[in-house]
Amino acid sequence: MAARDPIPLTQPMATYCGLAISLLGAPAFVAIFRLLTGESHSDLQVVGRDVGLFSLAALLLWIVKTQEQLPLTSIGAHIDRLARSLLRGFVLGMGLLVVTVGLYLLLPKVGLHIGDSARNAFQPALWVVALAVLRAGVVEELFYRGFAIERLKSLSRNSWVASLVPLVAFAAAHYRQGLGGIVSAAILGGLLTIFYLKFRDLVANMAAHCFVDFVLNVGIPLVSRA
Repeated sequence: MAARDPIPLTQPMATYCGLAISLLGAPAFVAIFRLLTGESHSDLQVVGRDVGLFSLAALLLWIVKTQEQLPLTSIGAHIDRLARSLLRGFVLGMGLLVVTVGLYLLLPKVGLHIGDSARNAFQPALWVVALAVLRAGVVEELFYRGFAIERLKSLSRNSWVASLVPLVAFAAAHYRQGLGGIVSAAILGGLLTIFYLKFRDLVANMAAHCFVDFVLNVGIPLVSRA
């Protein structure tokens, strides 16, 4: 685990607002969006949902820069190390892909199935799925790893609190995939959390998350259609 002193926070109200967005914003937005528009039924609807989630991420970054008045490095975003971050992300992504396949094979054997509890006939176009993959990797890692871990560490001075609270929120946000989805998200999210605590490299986390989701949700369908 990378040793680092907690980041000093001079605007705690801004930080609390940021934590509300990072821990609760995405599931709350998706629930409200679904209430207003219904279950997924068009590419435009799915794109609208993801644009809304990207907007939440932009709002959080605005809070970091203008309200907390902190650099993006305070949430692990080191843009100057892009090549190294992408390499780390690829290595982590390969490991996560192996774990993910193992979970898909193992969990059904113990009665846990991974899938949308409200699955319907609509299947978005692959480019829409690719956008959703990008959104999941960028937004979820920003929310549940970079911002939440760093700010909870500063507020609580406790690494366990900073690690477990976002992990529980991340796993719970996958409730529509059933108990198997929650367990899978907890395990994979735990590995992403450990990696983030080790390297404090948010870009690597984002790259790994996007890589796994892209292979499973875009790459495999593309190959199967060939």
